[in-house]
Amino acid sequence: MSHKTNAARILDQAKISYELKDYIVDESDLSAVAVANKVGLPIEQVYKTLVARGDKTGVIVACIQGDHELHLKRLAALSGNKKVEVVSLKEVQPLTGYIRGGVSPIGMKKSYPIFIDSAIEKLDKIAVSAGLRGLQLFLRPIDLIAVTKAQLGAIGDSV
Repeated sequence: MSHKTNAARILDQAKISYELKDYIVDESDLSAVAVANKVGLPIEQVYKTLVARGDKTGVIVACIQGDHELHLKRLAALSGNKKVEVVSLKEVQPLTGYIRGGVSPIGMKKSYPIFIDSAIEKLDKIAVSAGLRGLQLFLRPIDLIAVTKAQLGAIGDSV
């Protein structure tokens, strides 16, 4: 079941190489750890995408290692906000066009500022959601940063 998602089409247009990897979704466990196990990557290479709202900038997007937590104060500082809060689950789909467990940093309904934890620079390959539950995109960090025009910073904390 290889679907061309918006994210995949955008990568195609940008001539960026990637691999789509599908996996069986367990609705009761949408965690990045579960995804990492299913796609056969160490958890530090599976990045989750979180949607937040800053008091000055409005909606922003953060990508952090799957087993890390978002450091809201550092994200606020990096994004030019005083305060940042993760948006409620019911807002995720209207804002991004994606459902929880399938939010890709690539190809959202609108172009939001994207911030990626700088630990990504140490990796040669990462996975992010392709925009559907059960489908991951494997690509090089440098390509993800380029296609999303992301800013890097220390925004993830190990749990």
